[in-house]
Amino acid sequence: MDSSAPPPTLRLRLLIAYDGRPFRGWQSQATKDAVQDHLEAAFAETIGEKVSVQGSGRTDAGVHALGQVAHADVPAERLPLTSWQGALNNFLPPEIRVLRVTHTSADFHARFNARGKIYTYRIWNTQYLHPLEIGRVWHMPSAVDLDIVRAAAALLEGQHDFASFAANRAPGFVAETTVRTIQHIGITKRGELITLRYEGDGFLYKMVRLLTGTMIRCAQGRESLDFIRELLATAGKRKTSFAAPAEGLYLTRVLY
Repeated sequence: MDSSAPPPTLRLRLLIAYDGRPFRGWQSQATKDAVQDHLEAAFAETIGEKVSVQGSGRTDAGVHALGQVAHADVPAERLPLTSWQGALNNFLPPEIRVLRVTHTSADFHARFNARGKIYTYRIWNTQYLHPLEIGRVWHMPSAVDLDIVRAAAALLEGQHDFASFAANRAPGFVAETTVRTIQHIGITKRGELITLRYEGDGFLYKMVRLLTGTMIRCAQGRESLDFIRELLATAGKRKTSFAAPAEGLYLTRVLY
């Protein structure tokens, strides 16, 4: 056996949930207070080595996840598969939990193999916010016309250039394409809770929050549906600035 050869590794696939409030989003930060930073620190504590954790995509500060997916390459046979979940959770803050760990093929990539995502946005639509929903919904005390929300959703479904519904990233960053397909926007209301469920092949930076904020603005009579039509038609020449707050947004599922 060649002693100079790198040790064999296994690729782990992680299913992760987190409360986004204490963290600066998913992506690693210089301040080491992003979800990715905490996961990589947990791996280092577990095996004493640096491990790179690659997620399916970014979530912003304050955004939650019920089904974030990530992968990591670890030394083979360092731990039995059944021990990884408990070992990692032992070193993670309580707001982050690894829900499942499985072996996956070496060519699986959490980001590049994803064919779509499902996001959920929650709105608490009554005068007073339930105390157990603080930081987990957008509190909207004024009336929301759900018929207008449904009509707006119908305009947004399908393939469009969503440049008008994307926030700018760092200076110089240019998205490869701003064309996306939204297969469906589901809208339900149970009691005080309005839930919007977005399923699409991908979402631009802050796109779900900007879609939600713009639809709600129309549903409150502060813009017309023609505003959405114009934004879709101008493909970024005019942008919406009505972003719903981060705390109502959840990455619910990554589709493979």
